[in-house]
Amino acid sequence: MNLRLHGVLAGLLLAANTVQAAQPPQAAPPLAPDTAIATTSTENVKGRQVEYVLAGRGTPAVVFENGLGGALDSWRQVISEISKYTTVLAYNRPGYGDSAMADTPRDGEHIASELRDLLAAAHLKPPYVLVGHSAGGLYMQYFARRYPREVAGLILVDSTHPQQFQGKGALDGNMRPRRQVAAQKELDFLNATGEAVLALPTFTGKPVIVLSALKPLSVHGEYADDANEKRRGVARLYPGAKQVWVDSGHKIPTEKPEAVTEAVKEMLAAVKHTK
Repeated sequence: MNLRLHGVLAGLLLAANTVQAAQPPQAAPPLAPDTAIATTSTENVKGRQVEYVLAGRGTPAVVFENGLGGALDSWRQVISEISKYTTVLAYNRPGYGDSAMADTPRDGEHIASELRDLLAAAHLKPPYVLVGHSAGGLYMQYFARRYPREVAGLILVDSTHPQQFQGKGALDGNMRPRRQVAAQKELDFLNATGEAVLALPTFTGKPVIVLSALKPLSVHGEYADDANEKRRGVARLYPGAKQVWVDSGHKIPTEKPEAVTEAVKEMLAAVKHTK
């Protein structure tokens, strides 16, 4: 079955406000509205069911990675807008939504490999613009460092730092929140994924945009201060990265989707300019 399926994705309303930053160069003219509409579908990829959304047309494809415990629906407003300009793909990792659980370790290596399998099944050729929120940002950092030739640009949306849960940020048994099975399995491997990220050469020579949540900076305490310092530190991992502070809490894709939309448009313009 062809992965490119069109339908209606409900509730696709783009918020009117934009993040306070310089306006990016104008991206390519939007496609006709009917090419920007998509619905969730499932596809068998190497023997496992994967739930995804594929919409739009054009290159480079923009690929979205959800946060820990999150689902592809968190990107719906961003997808609605960006699919007017290029191809977009969002999906649910194993154990989320209608994606079947996987029996492999839930670390960055396996998650990136599974994503590459899905992209190949969708006939989407690299290089891609990668967009990752929270723990999804950590997985996209791994993807970009491990497969730099397959990445045109990287957008980290209040991303997990590779050392997020080390030092003062370590989670003891009492602090660990109760999560669904898939999220707990990923949480158990986040430190290993972070170490794997830092063991690889950094992603350089291509644009990186880091969107960071501003509201958490008003919260203080040992754990909060450590988290906020790591929030500042994500951009320092990528020389030349642009860091934008968004007036939002951690859930930027749903609280301030326009900030993500503007970052993606800016990235598309930058990538097209360098071709």
